[in-house]
Amino acid sequence: MKSVSRAVRAFGLFWWDFLVGDTPELLIAVVLLVVLALLLRHHHDIAIVLLPAMTVLFLLVSTFRGRQRDGNRGDPPT
Repeated sequence: MKSVSRAVRAFGLFWWDFLVGDTPELLIAVVLLVVLALLLRHHHDIAIVLLPAMTVLFLLVSTFRGRQRDGNRGDPPT
């Protein structure tokens, strides 16, 4: 029983690390984009504009947050 619970825990931790990793905001963004795409599936004209715009916005926010977390600020490694 102990080995089964350890295997289930390892499996869960793998998926958590794989899906969330270092940037949980990207997982949230992907889920929101999929939900938005499902909601807009009958409104093609709006979806053609809104989905790519939201994708670019999420990527820019993630990049900005990643640069803030990075202490190097683009300095070359020594």
